[in-house]
Amino acid sequence: MSFTELLSYEDALSSYDPVMGLEVHVELGTRTKMFCGCSTELGAEPNSQTCPVCLGLPGALPVVNEIGIESAIKIGLALNCEIAEWCRFARKNYFYPDMPKNFQTSQYDEPIAFNGFLDVQLEDGEIFRVEIERAHMEEDTGKSLHVGGATGRIHGASHSLLDYNRAGIPLIEIVTKPIEGAGERAPEVAKAYVAELREVIKALGVSEARMDKGQMRCDVNLSLRPTPEAPFGTRSETKNVNSLRSVERAARFEIQRHAAVLSSGGSIVQETRHFHEEDGSTTAGRIKDNAEDYRYFPEPDLVPVAPARTWVEELRGGLPEMPRVRRNRLREEWGVTEHDMQSILNAGAVDSIVATIEAGADSAAARKWWMGELARNANEQGVVVDELPITPAQVARVAALVAAGELNDKLARQVLEGVLAGEGTPDEVVEKRGLKVVSDEGALGAAVDEAIAGNAAIADKIRGGKVAAVGALVGAVMKTTRGQADAARVKELILERLGVTEG
Repeated sequence: MSFTELLSYEDALSSYDPVMGLEVHVELGTRTKMFCGCSTELGAEPNSQTCPVCLGLPGALPVVNEIGIESAIKIGLALNCEIAEWCRFARKNYFYPDMPKNFQTSQYDEPIAFNGFLDVQLEDGEIFRVEIERAHMEEDTGKSLHVGGATGRIHGASHSLLDYNRAGIPLIEIVTKPIEGAGERAPEVAKAYVAELREVIKALGVSEARMDKGQMRCDVNLSLRPTPEAPFGTRSETKNVNSLRSVERAARFEIQRHAAVLSSGGSIVQETRHFHEEDGSTTAGRIKDNAEDYRYFPEPDLVPVAPARTWVEELRGGLPEMPRVRRNRLREEWGVTEHDMQSILNAGAVDSIVATIEAGADSAAARKWWMGELARNANEQGVVVDELPITPAQVARVAALVAAGELNDKLARQVLEGVLAGEGTPDEVVEKRGLKVVSDEGALGAAVDEAIAGNAAIADKIRGGKVAAVGALVGAVMKTTRGQADAARVKELILERLGVTEG
């Protein structure tokens, strides 16, 4: 840990009241950049998706991306914000090598959306309201690659490389008002808020919001005060946290670190901090600038944005069902508990299950396969379930084969394994691997007779009334048939052969 004398979490919360502020950057899924026509497609050669505008060359003039504006309005509406009748862009002036213009085109005191809220549900079902200060439009910077050091950071590097492909990609920054009253649940609230915000963004279709790919990242601002009535303390800002778990860990670590500093008589430095995934710690970055240090002034090369009220209302009318409302509806339709629904959400499987049901599976079967075999596979690969190389339609087909008695659960797992391995569709995997259930009564009967003859003592126990012993004979038949028999039918045949009635 970077700060060795952390106060215990319990002691920290017994002495101080945490206040948080969360700033979430969302990379919009537009085809072109915010102020020019360059492509936003990932994976291109470094500096191949640039032009005079996003490189900040003299005389180049920006033009606003209409879809970027539309996406910003949709996000604002979904977050219960007021949408500005008139707003404009500003220049945020500071120097860093990955920002070729030496200023970032952003919004300052005139954001497109402001004064909203998002209700988030905690794991025990409690609803916590997070108030939104603003959602404003801006552009991303380029990417620095520090070479020669051990950590990938500038410290210790021999040189740096710059890729401006990302410079100018549209961002929406969503800033909360100070989050008070969360107490010991502050880290949980932070995680739940970012998780719910991600679901909202995905539902709107304005971004994939993949935190692991940098499409959504969170800055965690935190301060402590002695009592809820006291003024806010000095804050730290942990930058670019890129997973839900890390948001929670960063908030928790900073509460413990701040408390240790304050309880020992020290003072908190207002600074940015880096989060370290390996141990959940943070380390100092740079002294945090205040707004006046950026010398904001209105962007002279862009006209103000004045969205017509008719357009705003048209966008409002086209908003999809919001995620929490949708989850509650699905939970009732599926007949699952809040805890089960939370597990499905954590696995990222809601949409996959819905699509599997739409493809013909019943909800129980869809949940079973996505939250069982497929979730296990995704966990082993370190991905979310919807990234697996299998479609909801294919999962529905496996469920249909099970329902028709053509596969049992063991065989179905092998079929899923084959599909994930790229062996083809479920039917092709069944054919190639010879995985259909043995349903021929003659073949099953022969296997049953063989099991009874080879296990005479167990057969006698069953005849004597110990019906539970039938499991051993069922197992013998399943072994003979390589797991391809219908276990329930095998049991029926064994009891018939032995003249025993169950129950």
